[in-house]
Amino acid sequence: MSKDIMIDAKGKRLGRIASGTAFALRGKTKADFLPHNTVLPKVVVKNADAVDFSEKKLKEKKFWRYSGYPGGMKLKSAHEVAQKDKREVLRRAVLGMLPHNRLRKIMIKNLIIYHGEDK
Repeated sequence: MSKDIMIDAKGKRLGRIASGTAFALRGKTKADFLPHNTVLPKVVVKNADAVDFSEKKLKEKKFWRYSGYPGGMKLKSAHEVAQKDKREVLRRAVLGMLPHNRLRKIMIKNLIIYHGEDK
């Protein structure tokens, strides 16, 4: 018996999938949920290549990273990131919905995203 939570992303909006995934990664689907609990379930999202993005989101959403040096900010639009790998857009959306504390890295490691039906 597997304790993984399976989510099918085919034809669903990015925000709906991300919020449901973040909810499951926190462990809130369990009856014995504790906010400081580190024993979390694995959440598997399949069909990530079939996630529905709105055109406005792809054009206007910007992802940035900063090297720490002056002039070191790099910007990419969601369209550029999605062309390379749609899973990264979903991963970043889920990461933004998780609590910004020490458990965040542990929670995001329990997220597995597949392009199609299976590996």
